[in-house]
Amino acid sequence: MPLRVAVVGAGFSGAVVARELAEAGHVIEVYESRDHVAGNCHTVRHDIGVMVHVYGPHIFHTQHERVWEYVQRFATFKPYRHRVRAMVGEKAYQMPMNLGLINAFFGKKFTPKEAEAFVASQADSTITDPKSFEEQGLRLVGRRLYEAFFAGYTRKQWGVDPKELPASILARLPLRFTDDDSYFNHPHQGIPEHGYTALVEAILDHPRITVHLSTRIPRARLAEFDHAFWSGPIDAYFNFEHGRLAYRTLDFKPEVVEGDFQGCPVVNYCDAQVPYTRITEHKHFAPWESHDKSVIYREYSRLCEEADTPYYPVRLVQEKEQLLKYVQLARKEKGVTFLGRLGTYRYLDMDVTIHEALNVADTAKSSIAQGKSIPAFVTDPLG
Repeated sequence: MPLRVAVVGAGFSGAVVARELAEAGHVIEVYESRDHVAGNCHTVRHDIGVMVHVYGPHIFHTQHERVWEYVQRFATFKPYRHRVRAMVGEKAYQMPMNLGLINAFFGKKFTPKEAEAFVASQADSTITDPKSFEEQGLRLVGRRLYEAFFAGYTRKQWGVDPKELPASILARLPLRFTDDDSYFNHPHQGIPEHGYTALVEAILDHPRITVHLSTRIPRARLAEFDHAFWSGPIDAYFNFEHGRLAYRTLDFKPEVVEGDFQGCPVVNYCDAQVPYTRITEHKHFAPWESHDKSVIYREYSRLCEEADTPYYPVRLVQEKEQLLKYVQLARKEKGVTFLGRLGTYRYLDMDVTIHEALNVADTAKSSIAQGKSIPAFVTDPLG
């Protein structure tokens, strides 16, 4: 017998679960508080014709074959390799950190082996068990590279001294001793030809799915459904009983310019005295298109307030303690599954979001078939 299911949130998490359960024969009502689907991946055509990533750039990259095959069911993906530059002073460097950056910054002509040995000589070998972001940076690349490319940028991005941030944020620093300046190294990379919003709209285009935009469903109403999937903020579900979880948010200052502004999609501004963290130029996210004008965003990071759009979960000691309390409450709830970036209070790339949503849907279908309850979490948010 088909279930009547509520899905809160029409980003990738909610859309994928809705589609999978609709294809399994269930009736789905999707509730989205914004006036569009796709969450922070929302894209829209600017008046000058450029496809704009409204909430900042989103690059699709994945190693998950199932995820890559899944998204291609609903959109044509154009090949795209993301490239980033970093401004230190008046000079632009390749990012992530590679042979070209090392040679340019130190004024050398190192071979790959020489560069690797040189960076190792710069690294602080006395730090064997780094506890903070700063210690991790010093251990990996040494003070000169750390101060130039990470210290100031990180203070702007997170609003705290890097000594207060966990080492895990920098644990997987890309460091290459070749001239490869492709930002990601996953086997599958691309951007949907007509943008992410069109992709999510296609996922939600099913006769058993009804989407309600600009609609907040009261928590009490979820009891009217056989099951609910909540991809909104977990603290909001519980009416902030243990306080608001902290996020960083972004402010964008858009500008239309003639021609080509910076020649690449993203330029990071590493110096602390530059108030913005980066400038994004949106036409470069669609290199298959041609535009005489361009749209740029200057991006500023700050602590998220009540009316702001949440982007990056802070997840420091206090927030992890709050999260534990909310997870304990969630596990006592009946008939609700929490998922996604906001529902589990974790930073997730798009492909991981989709991968986990598919796992949630698989678990839900299996539980329904066996007459079991669908768990509150399929992926442990505390992990």
